[in-house]
Amino acid sequence: MNKETIHARIEEIGIIPSVRLTSTEDALFAAEAVCSSGIPIVEVTMTVPGAVKIIHSLTSGSPDLIAGAGTVLDVETARRCLDAGARFLTTTGLDLEIIEFAMKKNVVVFPGACTPTEIMTAWKAGADFVKVFPCSAMGGPGYIRALRGPFPTIPFIAAGGVNQTTVAEFILAGANAVGIGGDLIHQEAIRRRERDWIRELSRRYAGLIKQARSEKAPPK
Repeated sequence: MNKETIHARIEEIGIIPSVRLTSTEDALFAAEAVCSSGIPIVEVTMTVPGAVKIIHSLTSGSPDLIAGAGTVLDVETARRCLDAGARFLTTTGLDLEIIEFAMKKNVVVFPGACTPTEIMTAWKAGADFVKVFPCSAMGGPGYIRALRGPFPTIPFIAAGGVNQTTVAEFILAGANAVGIGGDLIHQEAIRRRERDWIRELSRRYAGLIKQARSEKAPPK
């Protein structure tokens, strides 16, 4: 898949499950459970032990899976992730060097940004999406709605505190997609190896996003 295809798939599916766990085994279990639910996207954060190896395992075993690297802090880590097969890069904060690197490698990148200044800077630097983080701490869906006024065309990914109660509100407020971690991949589901628990939540979130988009769409 090329950059344009990956960009389109992320926007189409509208949900980026984020795997941020404390062991390699738990992370692989979570990623595979999410992907088997019909969401072929997963972000493996660099805080997970063996994160680069996990990305390699996921991408080499499933060529249609869009596995990306999250919480990338420097270009060298970004390079190792791409070598392992990562198909997108995302950061918690705004790092212009990583955006520039991703552009040179023709890879989808969505940096974290919080303020209007950071959002403008990220977009002008060439970001494919701008990940508004931490969204809930800044006012939740209301913050996305407020940003939509001055930034009507920048594609936003709302991340940080998105849950079943608020996910539809974020979409209705103007988010193109959402990033979800612990509210999708529950620690208890991991501990008990409840694959169906994660699958059911994944399907539920996908359904909530689809319903919100249908409500948002203009009448034909």
